[in-house]
Amino acid sequence: MKKFLKILGYVFGGILFVIIAIAGWVQLTDLPTFDKGSITVILPTDSLSLSVGRKIVEERCVYCHLGDDGKLSGRQFTPNDSPFGVIWSKNITQHNEKGIGNYTNGELAYLIRTGINRNGRFIGPFMIIPKISDADLAGTIAYLRSNSPLVQPSEKERPSHQYSFLGKAFFKLGMISPLTYSGKIIETPNSSNSIAYGKYLSTGRYACFSCHSASFETNNEEYPEKSQGYFGGGNPIEDNVFNITPSANITMSKTNGIGNWTKEQFIHALRTGERPNGKGLSAAMPRLPLPDDTELDAIWSYLQTVPIIENHVERLK
Repeated sequence: MKKFLKILGYVFGGILFVIIAIAGWVQLTDLPTFDKGSITVILPTDSLSLSVGRKIVEERCVYCHLGDDGKLSGRQFTPNDSPFGVIWSKNITQHNEKGIGNYTNGELAYLIRTGINRNGRFIGPFMIIPKISDADLAGTIAYLRSNSPLVQPSEKERPSHQYSFLGKAFFKLGMISPLTYSGKIIETPNSSNSIAYGKYLSTGRYACFSCHSASFETNNEEYPEKSQGYFGGGNPIEDNVFNITPSANITMSKTNGIGNWTKEQFIHALRTGERPNGKGLSAAMPRLPLPDDTELDAIWSYLQTVPIIENHVERLK
């Protein structure tokens, strides 16, 4: 019996040593680096492509990167008590040192596709937009290079991320990792195919699924339809002052989703932030004045095809 207990002690001691070693590695070593890359991209100069780039930047990038100087100079992205640590969105203005002015177009494209920056650091997952088409990606970079006041050089230098042990563990244990660039051409679907176009807008250009599925941790960026609770809501979303609201169920459930809404009410809500009952949408939900009627019609058409999820999300009545 004594021999058995002695062996058991060695086993538990070994397990404890391994746990302590892993914890020390997570806490004390630097975050991993990855191979840097660049993608050939030709920036458009036509007004239509630039207008699409403007929509993407002003409807998506602004939400996370709008600073207190009115430019895309970054802000504190998580509250001080976040379990993942204090994270800042970065300065993505044209400043050469403090922004992205020194990035090549190819480096920016690679960053957006994979989440890996020019120094080989993974800065995802929020910067990754893998489903965006090649044309929209080029339009986005073109707008970041434009004379828009939003992207003019800002001197703001945001602090480095202060990841907690949990935050570091997510990166080091591979629970959050960069994507691999496949090199495949991604086309923008023709707007005449409303459902295909709406799916692209919902999963690529505007990535509505990202907030409106169950959680960021269980989202599948490469295959959005495989995300847990796809469009069923419940994802806790923080607004700019860190108030948390669960995202809405926007499947066509008549009891828990938007199945009783009309298309006109849906479009009105997206443009103005007002729901059919006169109540406002969450402050965490961006208003969408820039997408045109064709885009919003297509998103509505696609949502009609998404499997209904009866997920009840507590929201203002």
